[in-house]
Amino acid sequence: MLCLILAGEAIFTLPFHVSRFFGVTFLRVFGFNEAQLGYLFLVYGVVAMVAYGVGGPLADRFSARKLLAFSLVATGIGGFYMARVPGFAGMCVLFGFWGASTILMFWAPLIRATREWGSHDEQGRAFGFLEGGRGLLAAILTTVTVLAFRSFLPDPEAIDESQRRAALLSVIYTYSLTCFVAAACVWFLVPDTARRSPSRSGETKRGRIALVVKMPAVWLLAVVIICAYCSYKAFVLFPLYAEAGFGWSEKDTPTLNALGAWLRPVAALVAGLVADRVSATRAGAFCFALLIVTYICFAVIQPGDQTVWILWANVIVVTTAACALRAVYYAVLEETSIPRDATGSAVGVVAFFGYTPEVFFAPLAFGIVAASPGATGYQHVFGLLAAIAAVGLVATVAIRRIYPQQ
Repeated sequence: MLCLILAGEAIFTLPFHVSRFFGVTFLRVFGFNEAQLGYLFLVYGVVAMVAYGVGGPLADRFSARKLLAFSLVATGIGGFYMARVPGFAGMCVLFGFWGASTILMFWAPLIRATREWGSHDEQGRAFGFLEGGRGLLAAILTTVTVLAFRSFLPDPEAIDESQRRAALLSVIYTYSLTCFVAAACVWFLVPDTARRSPSRSGETKRGRIALVVKMPAVWLLAVVIICAYCSYKAFVLFPLYAEAGFGWSEKDTPTLNALGAWLRPVAALVAGLVADRVSATRAGAFCFALLIVTYICFAVIQPGDQTVWILWANVIVVTTAACALRAVYYAVLEETSIPRDATGSAVGVVAFFGYTPEVFFAPLAFGIVAASPGATGYQHVFGLLAAIAAVGLVATVAIRRIYPQQ
């Protein structure tokens, strides 16, 4: 499980952590604007959506150990290309490549290996360990890379381009090395998964898909994940908003999300325990309510020295609520009438639609920022996120009304 946790977080560091935690420096070194960053994630998201749809059969046909290791190595190699600081076209190709390498031969094998690690009555613990452990590893990696990043930068007023570039490259190489270490751990320590029997007919598989697509719970859960994932994707906005609205330097902005990263494992583990006691839908509804209030505060309160504490408080609340939602939304499957033997088909449909923010959120958010430069643009995005969280709350309540707890 430790190897799966390492693999599950390491593979997403290059496409996401670099721009999320070091967004200001990333944009300056590569010479991109916010809209171009949004297009990079659009390319990643489109490829990833296709990969979600076709990756499942690969996990059934080949060893999860081999698929996971191959994906990690391929992703790490992509980091060396990123370190060459290619132009916008080259980065689009790279993000498309990462959309395939991080999902196609990775996500379904990771879920399959995790399920096989846990016994029949310990699936919640298995996935709880996976999400909480990934959060803890992300916090450790973020702290290490932020410290390395800051060591390359002198006084913010005296930063030159060579120092800025060296600092960012230290982050990229650290994440690439992490991918290679994770690949080695998976290759040598994760056992081969058992091959599934090919005797199941295609008609049976199609029947299961037809069954789950007719269930309201599947579509409502997809809406819940879309809304929750938008908040998770919004983490990339916080350092940029801190610079635009509060005048933070690029040396200081990474510390904002670094602190939030430490909340992720705690939020995931606590949310899982709470969900077992009060139900996943109640826990999810509470998280969405917190997000609505917090985003409204972000949208209406003017940034300044007197309100910097609100920035910290809101980032902490959003990070906690969004990470808690990630830990509990699949637990909703247990509270509905989705059969256990149709779980795979249900998750496939839910994931295909639920992770569509990979495609639309970044272009939408950065497009809004580009239309209203400065802090105002970010406040407009936060207002939109409040509305999205409200939709998530309605969908969560609807699930509870349709499938009351027994």
